[in-house]
Amino acid sequence: MTHSERIADFALSLRAQAIPHEVSALARLHTLDAIGVGLAASQGSVQQRMASSLLLGNTQASGCTVFGHSALTHAAQAALLNGSFIHALEYDDTHMASIVHGSAVLVPAALAAAQQHKVNLGELIRLVTIGWEVLVRIGLAAPGAFQRRGFQVTSVGGALVSALLAGLAAGASREELVSAQGIAGSQASGIFEFLSEGATVKALHPGWAAHAGLVAAQLAAAGMTGPSTVYEGRFGLYKTYTDEAGAGQALGQELNTLGQQWMLRDAAFKLFPCCHYIHPFLEGVQQLLAQGVLLHQIAHIECRVPEGAASIICEPWARKQTPVLLNEAKYSLPYCMALACLNMPITAQHFLSTEVNAQAVAFAQKICWTTMRDADFPNKFQAEIEVRCRDGQSTLVRIDQVKGSAERPASTEDITAKFIANTRPFTPADAQQRIIDCLLQGEATLPVAHLGALLRAV
Repeated sequence: MTHSERIADFALSLRAQAIPHEVSALARLHTLDAIGVGLAASQGSVQQRMASSLLLGNTQASGCTVFGHSALTHAAQAALLNGSFIHALEYDDTHMASIVHGSAVLVPAALAAAQQHKVNLGELIRLVTIGWEVLVRIGLAAPGAFQRRGFQVTSVGGALVSALLAGLAAGASREELVSAQGIAGSQASGIFEFLSEGATVKALHPGWAAHAGLVAAQLAAAGMTGPSTVYEGRFGLYKTYTDEAGAGQALGQELNTLGQQWMLRDAAFKLFPCCHYIHPFLEGVQQLLAQGVLLHQIAHIECRVPEGAASIICEPWARKQTPVLLNEAKYSLPYCMALACLNMPITAQHFLSTEVNAQAVAFAQKICWTTMRDADFPNKFQAEIEVRCRDGQSTLVRIDQVKGSAERPASTEDITAKFIANTRPFTPADAQQRIIDCLLQGEATLPVAHLGALLRAV
């Protein structure tokens, strides 16, 4: 069988009862986290204008929910907007070893398809779980290889997995699921050139992938066919988007563990709204300040950065030290570290404001970086920081794995608190609690339409 056939067979055969309880609970928690992040970002001026433009003339009396808006729209449009909102703040979850932002693409695709086809909450959670298990394996077959070629695996691989989820929600046949994945291969996209100017288009990557998946499933249902060898073929996903010669074969090995090893257990939550590679450095700053290092004493800070992370958060260094736009500041190691050193809150609201903080830019000039020689990236997001004080003394701190990872997991309380903080500025406490209760404790038989109504009330 081809890889897409094996994936379709797994998805069709997996029953909700066969998913371990703790995995389903994690899927619910990741869904809550993604929705909270998306709701927060929906309040940004760019996101408001984007939604107003795309919803103009595209609203429906019955349809799918767009975060932060009362209007309903068709499924593909809702998936595009919601996915773009979830990813806009760099606050969405990550599977670190595969470098996959799972929920940013899987939750909007599954939620839109679930609303479109009027399934229940249990089916929504099953779809999200399936999506995680497949998308992570796509990334693990060629870790870092998509990025080396300049593509984001979340968007490129996410289009194919979104097509799978949309087809499942629609009750598609095996042949339609295989074709939907193959069709989505011709829609896959998402390049990293945004980094050169701080362009906001990266937020679109998972939204466009989710949109592509919804459309691909519809095309497959209408009779269009897609190649069953979309993953491993000579012009397939890996040959086109990576430089990893054995990736197609490696995916076959990864698929052998479907239903036995649950990758969602290893997905990491983000606790700061910026590039995940920066998080361990922010933790390191918190430790230094807790040890009594005072701001006025700091003369110089040296960061030792894993090589695989440096191209995103350190290069080019002069631009990273003096970001002009907040969107590029989210990927700037010195700017975000400066915020932490200055004890300025690193929140969604900060990165939704209009201007970079001049005090943080000035402090960033004290920071430099070198390569961490013993890094285990991307399996671990590590940091080493040496602070040299004006009196000549130095202090060293090292973070060997970021908080929120499987090794240092975030708690349910951490993530519900994050959801509340993200939605507090515009959501009453009782409405927040209803959404939390629905997603974390709601009966599997509860119609997804109920969740949609709660989100529209925000």
